[in-house]
Amino acid sequence: MTKTYKTLKFKHPLFFKWVKGLSILFAVIAVYVWALQGLQVDLKLLKDSWPHIVDFITRLWPPDLSILDIAIVRLIETIQMSIWGTTIGAILSLPLAVLSARNLAPRWIQLFANFLQNVVRSVPSIVLGLLFVAATGLGAPAGTLALGIYTIGYLAKFYQEAIESVEPRSIESLQVCGASWLQIAQYGILPQVLPLGLGYTLYMFEYNIRAASVLGVVGAGGIGFELVNYIKGFEYNKATTMMLVLLVVVTAIDALSSKLRQHLEASYRFTQKNK
Repeated sequence: MTKTYKTLKFKHPLFFKWVKGLSILFAVIAVYVWALQGLQVDLKLLKDSWPHIVDFITRLWPPDLSILDIAIVRLIETIQMSIWGTTIGAILSLPLAVLSARNLAPRWIQLFANFLQNVVRSVPSIVLGLLFVAATGLGAPAGTLALGIYTIGYLAKFYQEAIESVEPRSIESLQVCGASWLQIAQYGILPQVLPLGLGYTLYMFEYNIRAASVLGVVGAGGIGFELVNYIKGFEYNKATTMMLVLLVVVTAIDALSSKLRQHLEASYRFTQKNK
C-alpha cells in the first residue's frame, strides 16, 4: 500500500509541474550568474566613479538657449531624415516580408529572405552611417540612406509576423473560389495586415528619430551631428540644449504615435472580431 501511494504521488501532474518550474528557475539563475561573471563588475570602481558622474552632470547645466534656433533647424532635419528613412525602409520591407512569410512563399524562398533580414539586422546603424558617409559625404543624405537600410531589417520582420498571423480560413476560402495570388493578397491579407503594419511603421518612425541623433556621431547629419561637436568641444551647456529639444520632440511624437497605434490596434481587433 505504501509503495503504491508513493508511486502515485510521484506521478502526480502537480509534482512534475513543480519540478519543471524549479528547473526553469535554476536555469535562468545560472544564465544570469554566468552573464554577470563575464561582465567582471568592479564594485569598488563603481563606488569611486560617482564624483565623476556628478561632475559631468553639473557641467551640463544650465542649458545655453542662445543656440535654440540652430537646435530647431537641426531637429527639423532629423525629422525629415526619419520620415524619408522610414518610408524607404517600409517600401523595401514589404516584398521581403511577403517572401519571408511561411503562409505565402515556398520554403526555399523563405529561408533566403529570412537570411537577408538577418544580414541587415546584424549590421549596426553606425556602420551603415559610415558606409553612406563614405559614399555620399557628410550630411543628411548619408543618414537617410542608413536609416532606410536599418529600417528594413526590423520592419520586414514585423510585417512578416503580421502576415503570418492572418486567419488562414480567409485565404483558403479565396483559393477555393479561384482567386489569383494578387486577389488573395488584396482581399484576404491586406485588410488584416494593414492596421498592424501601420502601427509597426509608426513605432519605427518614432525609433528612427532617436537613431538619427546617434548617426550624428559619424557625421550623418541631423541634430546628433551638432550634439557630438558640442560635446567634443566641451560646450556641455549647448549640448544640453540640443538634448532638451530632442527630448521634447521625441516625447510629443511618442504620445502622438501611441494614440495612433491604439486607434489602429482597435481597428485590427474590430476586424478580427467581425471576420
